[in-house]
This record gives sequence, structure tokens and C-alpha cells, in this order.
Amino acid sequence: MTEAVTPPSPFDPPSLPPRKPGGGDAAITPADVRDGAAVALAVGVAGVLLGLLWAWLAPRAQYVSNGEAVFLRNTESEARIGADGTFFLLAAALGVLSAVGVFLWRRAGGVTLVIGLAVGSCFAALVGWRLGLWLGPSADLVTTARKAGKGVPFDAPLQLLAHGVLLAWPMAAVLVHLGLTALWSPHDPEPVPEWAAAQYPPPHVHADPAAPEPPRG
Repeated sequence: MTEAVTPPSPFDPPSLPPRKPGGGDAAITPADVRDGAAVALAVGVAGVLLGLLWAWLAPRAQYVSNGEAVFLRNTESEARIGADGTFFLLAAALGVLSAVGVFLWRRAGGVTLVIGLAVGSCFAALVGWRLGLWLGPSADLVTTARKAGKGVPFDAPLQLLAHGVLLAWPMAAVLVHLGLTALWSPHDPEPVPEWAAAQYPPPHVHADPAAPEPPRG
């Protein structure tokens, strides 16, 4: 006597496919680690460009010496704040460019790419900051004032008054990369549960008897 088979009910909980032994669905491979390290290295080296641009484009405050002390030539000058704004805009722009470059290189995204982008961006911001200070005017005001002479204005050294602008590059890079990945990265199709596949099988294509036969070569 054969046993009756009860068809699955649509109200039954869906059965999940068995997991593969020894890992999850999003296991990190050595190739992913290499990609993340390559991103961190490439973005970190790009901090040199930030330092060059900041030292070139940042507005300069000027000092003047009376032979005994050094004073700001213009106490109402906004050059020192402008240096912070220039650094912020340059870092944010480079963060967007680095995020777009990483996305175009690996559209699928991944945790290691985001981590590499964040680490490389933080390092790039630090490199750009320190390199800009080194390329700018000397921080030794006494020596510079003595060389310039009494009453002769000279450029003040670059300063970053608001150190929070160092986060402009990593924040812009990570946010833009996550947005691009969410919008345009390829997504895997969701698996169909077994009960749905059994209850709603895919339609079969039947040949139309009235359709003409294709010509035979």
C-alpha cells in the first residue's frame, strides 16, 4: 500500500538551503585581502598629491617683525581659516575620486575593499597634512624674520587649526563607495525556497503545432 504524499502548504515556513560546511555565504578569500591591501596602499600614496595641492593652493597669512617680536601683518585676515577650508575641499574631492576609482576597479565591492579604502584614506590625509607643512614656509619664525628684515612681511607657516578636517577624505571615500555599491553593484539572485519551487514549478514551453518548421540546411 502506497503512502499518500501531502502537498506542501503555502503557510508552511520556508525551508532554507543547507549551508556548505566550513564557511558562510560571505567568506573572505585571500584574493579579497590582497585587493583590500592594494586599495589601502594606492590611496595612501595619493596623499602626496593632497600635500602638494594644499601647499600650492592654501592662502598664506603674513607676519611682520619690528626687530623685537613677530606680529600678524593683518589681524583680520582669514587666511589661516582658509587653509583649513582648502584642505577640507581638497581632501573631500580626492576622497570622492578614490571611491569612484575603487568602485570602477571592483564593482562587486566587499568588506575588505571598504576597510582598505578607509585605512588608506586616513593614512593619505595624514601624509598630505605633514607633507604640506614640510613644503610650506618654515616654522622657525625667528630665523625667517631675521632673514626678511625689519618691517618686511613674510609668509607664515601652514597650520591646520581644525584637525577634524583630517576625516574629510575617509568619510567622503567610504560614504561615496557604499552609495555606488548599493546602487550599481551586481546583486546575486535570491534563491527560491523548495516549497515555492514545488508548488509553483516553472512553466514548460510547448511547441506550437501550427508554427512552420525551420528550414533545414
